[in-house]
Parts: sequence; structure tokens; C-alpha cells
Amino acid sequence: MSASAGIVLAGGRSSRMGRPKAALEWHGSTLLRRVVGIVGRGVDGQVVVVRAPGQALPTLPASVEVVEDAHEGRGPLQGLAAGLAAVRDRAETAYVSSTDVPLLHPRFIRRVLAALEPDVDVALPHVGGFPQPLAAAYRTGLVDLVERLIAEDRMRPAFLFEACRVRHLDEATLLADPALAALDPALESVLNLNEPSDYEAARGRPAPEVTVQRFGALRRLGNGGRDPAIVHAATLGEAAAASGLTLDEHIVAALNGDQMTRDPEAPLAAGDTVAFLAADAGG
Repeated sequence: MSASAGIVLAGGRSSRMGRPKAALEWHGSTLLRRVVGIVGRGVDGQVVVVRAPGQALPTLPASVEVVEDAHEGRGPLQGLAAGLAAVRDRAETAYVSSTDVPLLHPRFIRRVLAALEPDVDVALPHVGGFPQPLAAAYRTGLVDLVERLIAEDRMRPAFLFEACRVRHLDEATLLADPALAALDPALESVLNLNEPSDYEAARGRPAPEVTVQRFGALRRLGNGGRDPAIVHAATLGEAAAASGLTLDEHIVAALNGDQMTRDPEAPLAAGDTVAFLAADAGG
């Protein structure tokens, strides 16, 4: 059993956005693909996406499990129940996210999960004056309580928080983590996109600053700039292009010194380091 799983709720109606949020374009990828990838980097176990019955989703990595909400349009507790049920036999805790948080940082996820101490059932951030139940950590054993509340038609997250042990995390508490304070000082990890103007404003921001380095023969294929270099890139594919490289079967990337990938849609976050190596030449 892993320590933590990730649950991404994709089944909202997106009525104010006017189109499905999960499929919104994000730097050549999709909003759901980005959030799933970032959540996967913040937890050490399975990532589960909860969709509405029959809901079409954009392409996701094969490692991501998709489960269906029992009923559409009944609020986040319904999706939470489906997600917790899917992971409770594989993880003790779960970070729960909405789909519409493209500025989510892995360090925020790890900070919230770390606050879920043995005598706590929910670690609940409070940012911008509001509780953030879809940017929180939950014990997976809460699924029975959540299902009971649903059966009683008590569908607001507040009913859950009244019935269990909650640790409230204000902004100062969250930012007491020096790494989070450096990487996400405004706590934009919880910034969600409800309307088209929100999406356009967020999409118009510069991509995260990441450090890129090329090794071996790839140094000669680059764009002649400094190496290592600071570039703006939201995905591995963007980082390769900014370095004068084409990400194909001949190139592999090491993300932050360990995760090896050549997926161009792999999401990047502020502070990441990407090392490109020639896959067929041992670097």
C-alpha cells in the first residue's frame, strides 16, 4: 500500500465555462492532462480520474485509472466518494484536485499531504479567504462517512468537515514551507478557472521557468545558447523546442534528476530541471 494517491475530479458541468474544462488546450496539451501529471508528481501512488457517466475525456497516460461517478451533477462529495472508493485499498491518504487548476505545483500537494498527521482526517487549505476542499488531503478511510452523508442527501463538503477531524491550513502555515514559499509564493496552486475570461487570462501568462541542460551530442544540436539555460516551458515538448531540440525516439529527458521520460505532454512546474540526453548513445 502506498502512502498517498491522487484523485482528480473531472465530472463538473462546466456551465459557466461553456465547454468541457478537461479538454481545454494548455500549451499543446490539455488542462486535464496537465493536472493529472502534476498530481502524479505530488503523490507516490495511483492517480485516479473521476468522470461523469459516459463523459468523454482527453487522452491520458496509461498509468492513470478512470472511474465513473455514480450520479452526474450532485456535487463534489459524489466524486470524492468514487475516488476514495477506488484507492482506499491502495493508499492511506489521497490528495483531491479539481480539473481546472493549471498553476498547481507538486510542492503544494506535498505540503498539504504532509499536514495530514495521524490524528487528522482532512488537511484543508484556506486561501484567499475560502476553504479549498478540492485542493485538500483526505484519509481514504473516510469513504464510508462520505457515502453515508450522500445517502442522507447532505451533499455539501461542510457536512463532512463537521463530522471528522480537520486541520485547517491558512496561508501563513502553508508558506512556512520554504520550498513552497519560493516556488508558489502567491499560492496560485488553488487558482481555478470558472469562466472563459479566467481561462484566457491564465493561458496568457508566461509558462513556468525551468532549467534545461543538454548532454553529449545534443549540445551540438541545440540552438547555440547557454547551457544550462533558463527557459519558459509548461511541457517537456516546449522545453525541448526552446532548447533547439525535437523530442523523438532518439532523445530522453531526466526530470529533476530522476524521472526519465520522452512524453512531450509531461507537465513542468516552476523550478524544474530538465536534462536532455541522446537515448541511443548513452548520453
